[in-house]
Amino acid sequence: MNEDLNGIEALSYEQRKFAPSSDFVANALVSDESMYSEASADHEKFWDRQARELLDWNEPWTQVCEWDLPYSEWFVGGKLNVSFNCLDRHVIAGNGSKVAFFWEGEPGDSRVVTYSELLDEVQKFANVLKSLGVEKGDRVNIYLPMIPEAAVAMLACARIGAAHSVVFGGFSSQALADRINDAEAKVLITADGGWRRGEVFPLKSQADDAVKLTSTIKHVVVVKRGGNDVAMQTGRDHWYHELMENADAVCPAEPMDSEQLLFLLYTSGTTGKPKGIMHTTGGYLTHVAYTFKYVFDHKPETDIFWCTADVGWVTGHSYIVYGPLANGATQVMYEGVPNFPANDRMW
Repeated sequence: MNEDLNGIEALSYEQRKFAPSSDFVANALVSDESMYSEASADHEKFWDRQARELLDWNEPWTQVCEWDLPYSEWFVGGKLNVSFNCLDRHVIAGNGSKVAFFWEGEPGDSRVVTYSELLDEVQKFANVLKSLGVEKGDRVNIYLPMIPEAAVAMLACARIGAAHSVVFGGFSSQALADRINDAEAKVLITADGGWRRGEVFPLKSQADDAVKLTSTIKHVVVVKRGGNDVAMQTGRDHWYHELMENADAVCPAEPMDSEQLLFLLYTSGTTGKPKGIMHTTGGYLTHVAYTFKYVFDHKPETDIFWCTADVGWVTGHSYIVYGPLANGATQVMYEGVPNFPANDRMW
């Protein structure tokens, strides 16, 4: 055991403090307790300011928070679009050529995706979803590896007001079916396969098994990634790249009510039936934009950010997609696990 840890009975009660360097303090976005004091004095006024400063709204709110335990509504009456805040406004501001994702696949292939390119892809896929009958308020399941299309699918749903339910690619067909059934999803987005620890893990076959246990899926969109052979059911299954070839390139971002359902994300199910947690638009985006900027002390002009989580978890939703992109960040996205093929790959 490290000598510094001797005598510690419970690491959760560790009391040591490690002061940051003077240079770090001098360059930090927050280096005192002013924001904490502001929030403590009047939390509604504090969040009102964050929402105004960090996001673009189509219509202002009439009330910051309506709190009726166990229910709450944030920025009541306000309207905004998450996809617009993550993409369009950065392109409009002249930052379209800035890199949104440096993506690296586990086999070593790579892609560089700019904000303009990501916006183009999202608009096209939003129109693809519309062509498949997806409307505002519908639910879409996403079952993909860590590839840029996962972020595209999420942002395309947000653009048209369809709630997405992302399911971790390592989950079983039964787990996927349970989440599809609970959300009553109309469309499933998956891939032929993805790379993890040197092998292509199957996704389409798992998706097929899941759909057999459901009754609401009308269409399955398949991204070609693993290169493995998959069965395609005529009329139901569609290749992503083929749909995108014929998609309209323009899909304006529709203003959404602040309380519009942005996504459902399910608990793991280890303590019972998986429970779908609802995250709405205005309050969620304000919080992740704020925490990404100030907790991570992110400086978009100089920093490159990498969150090693999977988009199947709330950390991935918040700090791979919505928080970083709302702040115009440049990120690394990696397909596999960070310690393969060598333990020092991530470094």
